[in-house]
Amino acid sequence: MAPRQAHAVDGCLVLLCFAAPSWRSVPQCVTPINQVLRDLARGKPFPTCSMAGGGNSASHAWASAPSYCPPQYTRVSYGESGPEYTCDYTGAVSVSINGAPFARTWWTMAGDTVTDFSPAAKTQLGTWDTRFDDDYAAWLAALPPPASPTESGN
Repeated sequence: MAPRQAHAVDGCLVLLCFAAPSWRSVPQCVTPINQVLRDLARGKPFPTCSMAGGGNSASHAWASAPSYCPPQYTRVSYGESGPEYTCDYTGAVSVSINGAPFARTWWTMAGDTVTDFSPAAKTQLGTWDTRFDDDYAAWLAALPPPASPTESGN
């Protein structure tokens, strides 16, 4: 029984898959995206694509609440030393097309993802996975109403 040979993830395919309206619905994307998420979780670098063309790129950054985590996925708990923030997601892969932000896919160590598509991406795609937008709308709806202005000294 010979060991399986490790294959590097194709950075160009990953770039295209992360820019898709829903990478899970593209059979050719499932295996490479799952592999790159496993690789990132193990500390491996994000793959590159030398043929992406000027202004087309993807990069990875680790999540850090509250500064680099969407508000709907930021959790706060209060301890003796004050508030402690955590993010539901481990990191994010940002895709730029023609030099402009296109999509940011947030991922967890367990392989869950949610994608925030830019307004330009939404216009270009026409349809996309709306989970990020739906989660944000639910988060906004759950916020307490703003305090009403009080009358001052009259």
